[in-house]
Amino acid sequence: MDIFLSLGLILIVGFAGGFLLDKIHMPKLIWYLVLGILFGPSLLNIISPDLLAISSYLRQIALVIILTRSGLSLDLQKLKEVGRPAILMCFVPACFEIAGIAIFAPLFFGISLPEALLLGSVLAAVSPAVVVPRMIKLQEEGLGDIHHVPELIMAGSSVDDIFVIVLFYSFKGIVANNSFDAWGIAQIPVSIISGIALGVAIGFLLVLFFRKIKLNNVLRVIVFFGASLSMLGLETLIKPYFSISSLLGVIVLGILVAKYCKEPAAEMKKSYNGMWNFFEILLFALVGCAVNAKYAFSSEGAIILGLVTIGLAFRSLGVTVSVCFTKFSWKERMFIVFSYLPKATVQASIGAIALSEGLACGELVLTAAVVAILFTAPIGAILMDTLKRPLLKEASSLVR
Repeated sequence: MDIFLSLGLILIVGFAGGFLLDKIHMPKLIWYLVLGILFGPSLLNIISPDLLAISSYLRQIALVIILTRSGLSLDLQKLKEVGRPAILMCFVPACFEIAGIAIFAPLFFGISLPEALLLGSVLAAVSPAVVVPRMIKLQEEGLGDIHHVPELIMAGSSVDDIFVIVLFYSFKGIVANNSFDAWGIAQIPVSIISGIALGVAIGFLLVLFFRKIKLNNVLRVIVFFGASLSMLGLETLIKPYFSISSLLGVIVLGILVAKYCKEPAAEMKKSYNGMWNFFEILLFALVGCAVNAKYAFSSEGAIILGLVTIGLAFRSLGVTVSVCFTKFSWKERMFIVFSYLPKATVQASIGAIALSEGLACGELVLTAAVVAILFTAPIGAILMDTLKRPLLKEASSLVR
C-alpha cells in the first residue's frame, strides 16, 4: 500500500474510532493501539513498508512534541515547592522495578543477571505519551493543583525515561561483551548533566531571540521545533564520543522559555496541543504496528504478563517510598502510583534492539515489551481518567 494512503487510513480510521471511545469516556489510545496491531504486519499487513521504515523517526518526533508540552507546562517554582519527591520520582521507581525484574526473571526464564537487568531496563520506563497529556489536562481542570501533583508526575516521568534509556544501553553493552562496562554506567550522570546544560544554553539563546525579534506564533513554533530537532541530531552526531541526553535538554528548553517568555510560551503551547492531536493517532498506531501478535498472545506471553505485574508491584513500592513523609494525601499518593503504571513509547522504541543485535535474550525482551504495552498502557490510562476526580477532588476543592 502507498505510504500516503496508509497515513490517510490511519488518521481517518483512528480519528473515527477515537471519537467514539471519547464519547463513552474510554481512552482513545486503546483504539489507536488496536488499530496499529490490526493494520500492522502481524495481522492484516496493509500498512506501507515505507511508513514502517520511518516509524522510529516519527515516534521520536512525537516524543519531542510530548516532552516540549511537558516543559512548557512545568513551573520551576512549583517544582521547587514539591522538593525531594520530584527528584526521587525521576529514578527511584525505575530502580525498584529493575530490581524486581532482576530477582524474578532468572527464576521464571533461567536467564543471567545481566540479561535480567537488560530486560528490567526495557520494562522500567513509564510512558510520557500516555502520562503527559493527562497531566496537562489535570492542570487545565485545576485537579491536584494544591500540592502540584501534575508537575511532579510530568517532571518525574519525563526524566525517568531518560534515566532508563541510558541504563538500557549500559546493560546491553554488558550482555553483548559479557563484561562489566564501568564507562557505560558512568555515562548516566554525564548524560543527564550535559543534557541539562545543553537545554539551558539553547534555552537562554531562544529567550534572547524571542525578546529581541518579534515573530508571530507560527514562526516561533518553527524556530522552537527546529531547535529541539537539532538537539536530537546533535546527540546522534556526538554519541560515539560523548553522552548527552537531548530529550532532557528539550524539557529544560521548554521550562526556560515558559519562565522567561510567558505569553509566547502560552501561544506555542496551544500550537503544540494541536500538533499532538495529529501525532497522538500516528504514535500509538505505529506502536501497535510494532507489536507482534504471535509473541504477545503466546503461552510465554502469559508468563511474561506475570513478570510485568511483579515489576509494577515493585515500581508502585518505589513510588510510595518516593512520596513518603510528604504533604501528599493518601488519595494523591494512590493517583501518583497509578500514573506511573503505563508503558508504551520507550518499550516500542528499544524493545526490538536486543533481538536485532542477536542477543540470546532478544526474543524474550521483545515479547516482554509487547506484553507491557498491551497490558499497562490501556489500564494506566483508564485508571487515571476514571479516578482523577475521586482521588484529586479534595485537593482541587480547597482552591475553591
